[in-house]
Order: sequence, then C-alpha cells, then structure tokens
Amino acid sequence: MALCGGVGAMALPSELIVHIFSFLSDRDKLRASAVCSRWRECLFYPALWTELKLRIGGDGCNGSGSDETAKLEFLMRKFGSFVRELQLELAPVEGNLSPLSNDPTAARMEQPPGGQEAHQRWRDAMATYLDQVLCVFTGIRNNRNLQKLSLYGDTFILQQDGQLDTSSLQQVQQGDKKINEVQQLFMELLSNSRQLRWLSCSFMLGVVTPCSLSCLSNPAAETLQHLSLLDHQLGPLVSLSELDRLSNLRSLALDFCDFTSELCGLLASPRRAPLHRLSLLLNGAALEFKPLKGTATEDDWKALVRVSANLRVYVMALEVDSSDLLCVLKPSLPLERLHLDSWTTLVTDGALELISQQYNKTLTDFLLLRDAPDLPDLGVNCNEDPLVLLAWRCKKLAVLVVHGYIMWSHNLVAISRLRGSSLRVLTVSEESLGFDPEQSIYVQGDPVLYLMKQVSQSLGRDWQPCMDSTAVLSEPTQHFHRDLCAFSAGV
Repeated sequence: MALCGGVGAMALPSELIVHIFSFLSDRDKLRASAVCSRWRECLFYPALWTELKLRIGGDGCNGSGSDETAKLEFLMRKFGSFVRELQLELAPVEGNLSPLSNDPTAARMEQPPGGQEAHQRWRDAMATYLDQVLCVFTGIRNNRNLQKLSLYGDTFILQQDGQLDTSSLQQVQQGDKKINEVQQLFMELLSNSRQLRWLSCSFMLGVVTPCSLSCLSNPAAETLQHLSLLDHQLGPLVSLSELDRLSNLRSLALDFCDFTSELCGLLASPRRAPLHRLSLLLNGAALEFKPLKGTATEDDWKALVRVSANLRVYVMALEVDSSDLLCVLKPSLPLERLHLDSWTTLVTDGALELISQQYNKTLTDFLLLRDAPDLPDLGVNCNEDPLVLLAWRCKKLAVLVVHGYIMWSHNLVAISRLRGSSLRVLTVSEESLGFDPEQSIYVQGDPVLYLMKQVSQSLGRDWQPCMDSTAVLSEPTQHFHRDLCAFSAGV
C-alpha cells in the first residue's frame, strides 16, 4: 500500500479507490481509509460490504455492553440498509445469572449476600440484549436486498433454573415496550423483504411470535430456501398455513416437538420442492411443557423420504432420557448427524445399539457428551463395546466426539482401525480415557504415548487426546445453531 502515503492516493478517482478496497481484508480496508476523507467516504461503498459477520458480547455490569451497543449502532447505521448477508451472534453476558423473582420483596428476603448485585447484573445484561436487538432490526427494517439473515441470541446464560420467558422482560426498564418494538420491526423487515433466501432466528428471546411469519412478503415466500425458527421457551413458531406458502423451502430447523405428523405430511406433498436438510432440537427440559405426543410417526417419515429422497436429518438431543430417545428415533428417519448432550441423564448401551443398527447407512457424525464428574462405562454389561460396534456398522462415520463416558484405550484403537483415515475427526477428552491395569504387562513406557502412536498409525495422521474439556463442551444451543448453519449451507 505504498500508494496510500503520497499525494497520488488523494487524486485517485473514487471508482479506482473502491476497486483497491475490494482486494483488501476488512481490517486493511479500515487502515487504508485513514489516508484522507475521500478514502473514508469510499470505505462505505455498498459493493464492498455485501456480507457482514458479527459477534457482539458485552457484560452489562462493567460497562462494556454499552460500548458494544455503540459499535453495533454504527455498523447498522452504515450497512444495515443495503447489506445482503448479515450474520450476528449476541452474547450479552458471561456467566450464569438468575432473573429476579416476580415478588421484589420476596427476592430481597431470599437473596444471600451479594444477591442484589447479581440481580443488577442480570438487569443490565437483559437491557443490553434488548438494546442490541433493537439496534439490529432498526438498521435492517427497510432493507429490500437482504438475502441472508442469521441471528443467534445466547439467552440461556440469563437463566439458571426454570424456563426464561418474556415475562422476565417486565423486570427491565421499558422491557415490555422494547420487546414489542422489536417484534414490530422484525415483522416490518419480513414484509419489506423481496429476495430473502435464508432466515435463521435462533433463541432470540421474544423476537419471533407465532404471527411473525405471516408478515413475510409473497416474493420472499417464493425465494426462501432455508428457515430456522428456534426458541425452546415458546410454543410452535410456524403454522401449517404459513409453511405451506414456502413451497421452495430446501432446509428447515425446528424444535423436535413442533415437527408434528401434520407438518411432516405437508412437507411430503409432491407439489413442493424436495426437502434436503432437516435439523431438529429435542430439549428434554422442555418436554414437560411440550410433549412428544403428535410428532411424526414412522409412516410420516416414510412418506417424506419418498418425496425427498436426498433428505438428511441432524438431531441434537439435550438432556433427554434414553426412553424418550428411543421413541423419536424412527427407523425411516434418514439420520446423518446425532449429538447427544447431557448433565444428568445417561445414554444406555441399548440406545447406542439401536442407533448403530438403524442408521448404519446414513450416520456420519456422532457426538456423545456428558458434563458430569462421574464417568459411566457404556460397555460394562456388553460383550462388545457399543461405540466399537457403532464404528464397525456405520461405514460412513466421519466424525466421532466423546466426553464424559469411559473410553477404554483398546476400544479407541479398535475404532481407529475400523474407520481409518475416513474418520476425519476423532476427539476424545483426556479425562475420558481408561487404561486396563493389565496393559502395563505388555506395554512399555507411557500408556498414553503408546495409545497416541497406535491411533495415529490407524488414522494416517498425528492424533492426541483433547487436553482441554472446554474445547469439547461448548454451549449446546450455540453449537446447534452453528452446526445446523454448516449442515444446511450450499443446499
């Protein structure tokens, strides 16, 4: 960028400056814009900012939340009206915070020392969340060229016990007014949209209502190919009549309990474009409020697969008992990715046996995670370890991640030999590894190093256990949001 240092840079025509900017990274664009006022003006040329990816995180208790909101306001003011693709993740606060009791007097009496400070942090965090969401939708409300909108709100960390719902917003100053404005702005955006191909709104507390999708313009209803509306705090967010309008939908993400027999039947209509990707979140904590009764049956899945022969399904089961898991995993469900994540519930060897038998031709990704101090042994009552059997039967298995269950070293070696280099990802946390005490008789030296050598030889690449469990245990809903986006990309 020697050009930026001389008078010649100031004399360049705007078209050439924009052309130079087009070859630079976002960070280098900002640096180059410091040359002079003309270069700063060219920085915000719409053609340079067709795509915007942001992750905003601010802790209201230390003032950073307002700083992040100010930055977001600037970006939305500059780009919101013309950006074609906007991906935004909102993480309002770090750490678990409990919402206030509906009875302020009771809350004061029940709180331990420091409790009021935590509640003030919760208020500030929720206020930050509302301000940031308002800022986003104010900036894009009139954008008719928007083609992709992907929003994720990390509202899980604003709760500790029970379900967090929109009534909690009443405890924030002007909370009711702000969330109503957010909902109106979101519906205004949908009514103004003309080219929307991708709409994903995951866990954005209070943003989507059952009436939101009815505001989607007819042109956008024709162009929309991916729809993801997830909020495990509410009832169904998509009605059959509104989904019927989206005849060219290729990818869909919903709460598993909302994937009813009627909805599955609608998607199986030959009048529609075939569905290629389906992502379903089964949240065990919500089953008390949203039972599985009425979800798609085996016959429903058969009918859907007949019309959508290339359909692949991704399921995340969060804190789900094996009995419920066995009920929803129908034989005709074309399962490609399965993520089982829990704190207290246990996956049984019977559930793994069912998975490996039913989905031996389709399963490519299997994640088995449990965040608890005790490490159960899945193969203690089996002749053969169920994970080894899964690796043997599932010929397409390319991703295997295990944490929170004992993974015996000899079984891990067997899995690596069965799948070899086709197993692109093999992640096992160090604390999950188990070693047979008798192994020291025939293994000289460090058993971990010996294991690493054996697995590396089988995979055809260097391998080692995951030393940091936090790299394995990401926040589940955030992981699901990112995974389903990758799963559906390019369809």
